[in-house]
Amino acid sequence: MEWFPIVAVTFKFLVLGTGMFFAIKWHYDQGKKGREKERREVLRAAGKIAAIFLVLCVVLVFGTLFIARKLGMDLNLS
Repeated sequence: MEWFPIVAVTFKFLVLGTGMFFAIKWHYDQGKKGREKERREVLRAAGKIAAIFLVLCVVLVFGTLFIARKLGMDLNLS
């Protein structure tokens, strides 16, 4: 009976080790498969965010100038 824990623990480590190996391999293969499509989607999203940021900056500048002129502020640099 004293040999059972040794066999059970060894079997457990072999089964869990094999399962972890195949789980990591499967996730790695899935990551390689969709990488090109994912890169394209990330670049498209980054482009949209940059365009929105640029439009908001222009709106902020012109909005600030409009409000400043309505309030009668002098915006001349000289």
